[in-house]
Amino acid sequence: MASVNGAVLSLAYIVGLLLTALPGQFAGIPGGAIALLLTGAVASFTLPRFWKTGPRSRLWLAAGLVGLLATLYFQLRLPDVEESDISRQISDFDPTAPAQVLTVQGKIDTPPRLTRKQKVRFWLNVTQVSEITGDGNSAIAGQPATGKLYVTVPLLQGTGLTVGQVVAVTGSPYKPKPAQNPGGFNFEQYLKRQGGFAGLTGTQVDFPEGEGRSPWGWWLIRERIVQSQVRWSGVPEGPLLSAMVMGRNGVDLPYDVQDQFSRAGLAHALAASGFQVSLLVGVMLTLTQKLPNRARLVFGVGVLILYTGLTGMQPSVLRAAVMGTAALVALTTERKVRPLSSILLAAAILLLVNPLWIWDLGFQLSFLATLGLIVTVPPLTQKLDWLPPAIATLTAVPLAAYLWTLPLQLYAFGVVSPYSILLNVVVTPLITLISIGGMISALAALLWSTAGSAIAAVLYYPLHGLIFLAEFCNRLPGNSFATGTISAIQAIALYSLIILIWVWKRGQNRWWIALLFGLSLVALPAWYRYSNLFQVTILSTSETPVLVVQDRGSVGLINSGNQENADFTVLPFLKKQGINQINWAIATDFNANSTGWNRIAADLPIQTFYRNFSAGTVSDRPAASPVQPNLGQASLLNSPLLEPSSSPLSVGQATQLGSVTASLINSNPVVLQLSIGGQRWLLLQNLEPSAEQQRFLSEKISAPVQVLWWSGEFLHPDLLTAIGNQAAIASADLIDPDTALWLRERAIATYWTGHDGAIQWTPEEGFTPFLNALENNPSAF
Repeated sequence: MASVNGAVLSLAYIVGLLLTALPGQFAGIPGGAIALLLTGAVASFTLPRFWKTGPRSRLWLAAGLVGLLATLYFQLRLPDVEESDISRQISDFDPTAPAQVLTVQGKIDTPPRLTRKQKVRFWLNVTQVSEITGDGNSAIAGQPATGKLYVTVPLLQGTGLTVGQVVAVTGSPYKPKPAQNPGGFNFEQYLKRQGGFAGLTGTQVDFPEGEGRSPWGWWLIRERIVQSQVRWSGVPEGPLLSAMVMGRNGVDLPYDVQDQFSRAGLAHALAASGFQVSLLVGVMLTLTQKLPNRARLVFGVGVLILYTGLTGMQPSVLRAAVMGTAALVALTTERKVRPLSSILLAAAILLLVNPLWIWDLGFQLSFLATLGLIVTVPPLTQKLDWLPPAIATLTAVPLAAYLWTLPLQLYAFGVVSPYSILLNVVVTPLITLISIGGMISALAALLWSTAGSAIAAVLYYPLHGLIFLAEFCNRLPGNSFATGTISAIQAIALYSLIILIWVWKRGQNRWWIALLFGLSLVALPAWYRYSNLFQVTILSTSETPVLVVQDRGSVGLINSGNQENADFTVLPFLKKQGINQINWAIATDFNANSTGWNRIAADLPIQTFYRNFSAGTVSDRPAASPVQPNLGQASLLNSPLLEPSSSPLSVGQATQLGSVTASLINSNPVVLQLSIGGQRWLLLQNLEPSAEQQRFLSEKISAPVQVLWWSGEFLHPDLLTAIGNQAAIASADLIDPDTALWLRERAIATYWTGHDGAIQWTPEEGFTPFLNALENNPSAF
């Protein structure tokens, strides 16, 4: 009964933290907390009457109170900006003022790691700050400051930095931005969850007098293991081995390998979690089986503490370590452990330490996967009793984890990997072999570095084979299917269905009904939206304007941007919208953005591709052979330049693209006229501030134009008069102030992606900026 009581209170605490997402307050208390308290009060009167052997009424009342206290504790632990916080030293962005330069001194708080741009990133606990003037002198010398700062520095400046080291970093500070596009990465929210409110793009790292590398730390052990395993295994096999043992957060694993594993559904292999901890516990119990129980417990707990430190105290490892310790205590004292109660208690303990982890996606996926293994593997194994026991277990484990994490994945990403279950069944023995071998190699490296290298070298071919299988799976047609992100209500409904089948034993025999109902919960709303949505989205991208047209099942894309835009803006948006192919695409300047188009064509098939051959450079290359869709990231990076097979976009010729009509008025600079939803849109790109040129273009444009879409540069009043638009959208970080003032004086609705983020238009709602609408005042420009 004690374990049941603990499980109920732990669950109440977790639910209370989850309810912090609900809006509304009453007397300063979140509405969800009050609802949970009332639910506990009602349960205390009703449940004991029907559940005679269950918890007593006072426990349900206590559970409601725990849930209420959890929401209040969450509010108390939210990071707040103190008066001395470094973020208060950062000036608001002003494009007309010189860039602010600070020298920030503090202690490195996290292991420095490489970014995708091959810079070194780390968190800095700030102690003082100095502002540098234009002549290079300090305007504010040694002013005390506090807080955490997200720092990136060049590779040469960041090489050799370690946790605990005191450094002085000079660079340009900035305040993080929220997500600029629907479904985009919210950098501001990410920093807040880490307890930081600002970042610094460093250019130089100095070391104050008397400060050097920290004499000891977990980083020193981790560095020795990684160096030993990489020495004879090479890259990427060596870093992959270290990541599979200690987690990718503690190792600089190449991002192309990380992307391959994520796309194939093998990201869990790179996250130190319960799988590695269970292997450690099993190996320790086997090696110490002849020792007394107390000695086995001491050795086991000591190894878990060592492993947790090596991984950098990641939430998934901490959860697994708590559960592993409970299992060790039970096995060495011959007590019975209730796995479900243990995982709830472990999660509650970790969330007491840091309640903000409740919204950490990695923590959520790790918890749900472990819960699935505990409650779903046994019944699945029984259903698969027609298979050999080993095969049944290998199938049940990834299937259970996939089942319990799928609703959350659909809510967060809107993408499924159809081959991931089969791939996990195939590679689980390989992952087990590599993980055990990697742990032995790590232990040997601590004693004798050469021995660790020799053992790691033996694992080269298994590691190479694992990479090959991931790449092969990503090359298969249909390796990634975009369903579109589901709503929170749909995710809750799916989990309610899973829990119902788990609790209702009779319902497990009718699992196929639940499966069909779950599929309909996802497929029917997605199909209805996809078939009826007419929406235009101008994405917030750098340098190149990008537009997506969703026309009742037909999808069009104008421009891709560079490869970074394609990877982190265009493709995430398309996938979260449930788009699996592009019906038509237009490249107004292909030569300047060929890498972006290559990246998109590698993921999504493009049925019809139109290209402006005269934009950008003068040289015109003939179209290459068609790109085979879904080649995968590695194939794209390792092969010669690919270009979609294209048709020319001729000046003066109207092209019908479903309900959209496109006409190229001028090729260089680009003047493209679009008829969308009964409105005439005009794209101006690569314009020079030449009055003669803009007057020439004004003679070619036929009024009226409802929507002007341009790159934010200066537009001559004669050109603007000829256009006669009702709305203006600038795809740019900055907008020309004279042009903005001209538009404002004529009360023309003006939007700016650098300020408003993405701009969406529908016939029913008109223009909707993703962020706040642009204020009509001169200083905003």
